[in-house]
Amino acid sequence: MSDRKSKSPADHGHHHRQAAPSSVPTAIVTVSDTRTLETDTGGALVEEMLAKAGQSVTGRRIVPDEPEAIRAALDQAISDSESRAVIFTGGTGVAARDVTPDVLAPEFDRSIPGFGELFRMLSYEEIGSAALLSRALAGLKQGKIVFVIPGSRGAVRLAMEKLILPELGHLAGETQKKT
Repeated sequence: MSDRKSKSPADHGHHHRQAAPSSVPTAIVTVSDTRTLETDTGGALVEEMLAKAGQSVTGRRIVPDEPEAIRAALDQAISDSESRAVIFTGGTGVAARDVTPDVLAPEFDRSIPGFGELFRMLSYEEIGSAALLSRALAGLKQGKIVFVIPGSRGAVRLAMEKLILPELGHLAGETQKKT
């Protein structure tokens, strides 16, 4: 029998969470050929949920489903000294115009594979086998966290509630540690 106490998932990494920043300034980028700021309900929900959780939003913009525009939006968000994280919504499916993951994944310094895996697992619980169409992912670039999620309100809510908001501060704290 082990002397170690059994830890619940909420207890795991507790000391890391205590040192995590309480606010992580985050940029929001919606990838869409058809949305405007007024009609972008997914990006608006990301912004609303960040605000309700006490997180600051450093900017919100929409870019077309074009590799150059997506890459430029990433570069701009990463170079913003205020932002510590970027959340991309849209363009994560399997349609020909859905290129967001293809453009962003090679830009990451490190990937966070568990994010996409857990997102698809949680999606499966809600929508069944259609979850396999999602190419949600996350990674790090220059010490900043980048999330790539579908743009539908249901997918945004799932990603934000179950994965992003619970771990945003923890991830930001970990990415700032010096080795």
